Amino acid sequence: MSSTVGRLSLRTSALLALLALAGCATGGMTSAECSSANWYDVGYRDARYKMQSRVDQYADQCGRHGVSVDAARYEQGLREGRYDFPDRMT
Repeated sequence: MSSTVGRLSLRTSALLALLALAGCATGGMTSAECSSANWYDVGYRDARYKMQSRVDQYADQCGRHGVSVDAARYEQGLREGRYDFPDRMT
């Protein structure tokens, strides 16, 4: 019985974590974040966390605040981050 409770608790915890992450992802960037963003660093961070390019999402989010994204700098950071943090099967 405790094994079943443990699995249920683990599943519940995982579900709550996913919901929390989804909530963060849908919030978007604020006007201040868009205005002060170092787009190279944003791209580099996304590469470090193995994300695909999100430049279109950032452009949409920041465009709502009247801020344009430096897509070239973002892509440069993404490219260099992928070089510094390659996928490794170890």
